[in-house]
Amino acid sequence: EDEQIVAEIMRRRFFPALITHKAWEGFHFAGHEIRITEATDCYGAVVWPSALVLCYFLETHSKQFNLVDKNVIEIGAGTGLVSIVASLLGALVTATDLPELLGNLQHNVLQNTKLKCKHQPRVKELSWGIDLEKNFPRSSCHFDYIMAGFMAADVVYHHPFLDELLLTFDHLCKNDTVILWAMKFRLDKENQFVRRFQTLFDLEVISNFPSLNITLYKAMRKGRMKA
Repeated sequence: EDEQIVAEIMRRRFFPALITHKAWEGFHFAGHEIRITEATDCYGAVVWPSALVLCYFLETHSKQFNLVDKNVIEIGAGTGLVSIVASLLGALVTATDLPELLGNLQHNVLQNTKLKCKHQPRVKELSWGIDLEKNFPRSSCHFDYIMAGFMAADVVYHHPFLDELLLTFDHLCKNDTVILWAMKFRLDKENQFVRRFQTLFDLEVISNFPSLNITLYKAMRKGRMKA
């Protein structure tokens, strides 16, 4: 079953018939053809398998996780594929990443959502742990969903800013916020991060893809999962 679903996910991807001066690849999600321009000189500006897994899940579970008119923020949006799919599914999306990735991210988001979405998504800088209250004040920012499918969703494999990542989750997450996170397990260092994450959040496996070594999690603030 896992291999069949993974094969279906990978069939959503297509490539240009002719070689062009810009590297891009295409995807079929939410009833649309999505073209993503990649920046091959930048690690965060490529499409990772975890993003495909998350997009497929959002599309095939749109009744259980109804995104229409929901406030969604994606952290580490990279090329913007997840944000684009969430927008096409009716969400009001804020796609965030580091300053050097925003140009390519904005291009992809605009190209694939203009005049196609109920709510035009916005692109905003978010450096983990930096100026969170200034840029995302707790009093006025409320997100129904936080999504993460970045850097093969195993950003904590070799990322030096684990404390800042956890601080960012903590700042953005209200009591009723749902985190959807595609995670690829590798090293014990990462597992330590997950254990720290679980001191603040209840973590539940909602889908598993062994052939990709990717697990999709739902998380909410400690004690709020059932509510």
